[in-house]
Amino acid sequence: MTARYSGKKAAVLGAGLSGSAAALLLRDEAAEVTVFDSAKEQRLLKSTIENLRAHGVSVVAGSAAERDEGEYDLVVLSPGIDPVSPLASHFAAKNAELIGELELGWRATDLPVVAITGTNGKTTTTELIAQMLNGCGQRTIACGNIGKPLCEVARAQSGLDILTVEVSSFQLETIREFKPQVSIWLNFAPDHLDRYPSVAEYRTAKLRIFENQTADDFAVVNAAESLPPIKARTITFSAYADNADFRFSEGAIVYRDERVLRIAETKLRGSHNIENLMAALAAGLARGLSFEQMVPPLSTYEPRPHRCEFVREVAGVGFINDSKATNLDAVEKALLAQTKPVILIAGGKDKGFNFEPLRDLVGEKVRSVVLIGEMADRICTDWSGAVPCEKAESLAEAVDRARAVANPGEVVLFSPGTSSFDMFKSYADRGDQFRALVQALPANS
Repeated sequence: MTARYSGKKAAVLGAGLSGSAAALLLRDEAAEVTVFDSAKEQRLLKSTIENLRAHGVSVVAGSAAERDEGEYDLVVLSPGIDPVSPLASHFAAKNAELIGELELGWRATDLPVVAITGTNGKTTTTELIAQMLNGCGQRTIACGNIGKPLCEVARAQSGLDILTVEVSSFQLETIREFKPQVSIWLNFAPDHLDRYPSVAEYRTAKLRIFENQTADDFAVVNAAESLPPIKARTITFSAYADNADFRFSEGAIVYRDERVLRIAETKLRGSHNIENLMAALAAGLARGLSFEQMVPPLSTYEPRPHRCEFVREVAGVGFINDSKATNLDAVEKALLAQTKPVILIAGGKDKGFNFEPLRDLVGEKVRSVVLIGEMADRICTDWSGAVPCEKAESLAEAVDRARAVANPGEVVLFSPGTSSFDMFKSYADRGDQFRALVQALPANS
């Protein structure tokens, strides 16, 4: 680890996981660090604040954070802090370098990075690549937007050969030098319009993953995407197009003319997961691995909960937990994967987009919809006339209503299509509650 910040004054904005990791890394480099958070101190995690102070980090919370008059050499922005928020705007006006936690972690490590972005499939692909690389003897850890923040991994990176990093648009907004050896662009669909003024600005943030790459690096890209010129060497993939380096034919992933992996030999299903596997294989190819090495660890990968997770069958009705579906593209993929009539439970936080684009598909695949959360009324309007819709005040009520209307041979699909923060702590909390409610249903109900 370099000591480029020794003796410097640093302000870290946000006292969550990323902010805390950034602050502790800066303290390791002998910087004078203060963490600022707009939330009142009693609303912050007590153990986190105590740990920061035990390491010599000052913490300023509440309205005082937005009035701080100090001068700093460096300001580090946590990805959860909107750059136009009062806290971020206040510190952006100071005469200091402003970077994000991802950039700080990158500067603190000499290891090569595989970076994965996209609207959907990031976590699955990141985990696939990490399992594959480890299985092939290239020691890594899945981190970044999942698991440990990059700064935390950078503090204790001994024993690793490469970092496998999920990166979000929020993290990419504030990069400067961040340069992956292998960048992966899975897909793009409208999302996060509660943070970005337009889809174009969301896309621009994501495209920064390629910004610092050179001809010595690799870019793994979806062949269906129209991307600007990329300096890195490209490897393309698509489950739909025949002109990609990795394509899908007769139940198998094919690299040019070589059959590489039969999907039936894996534990993943659906075209979206076929593309996730393709991206992982392409990353391994860029890292010099053979298909013979890569296929065994990829074949044993088991997906995390909340991604089209089959929960149980009750009186002939299947219940599927797809709580990870936080945008329209994810719901579309979940619906396309269903072969039986669907009772759909959807809705959640208002993220600034409408559900009209799914109207035709919902009309084709879904027999009835139960809606929850802030978006319930808007979704009901967007799908009016396409499918019967009813609203529920809670997830428990939604499960009961869906079960009451479902017939044997149908599925109840919980695929919200937006984020969870209007009613739940996270998509995982939302999915856990759905699973518990389904498990509690009487077997003969």
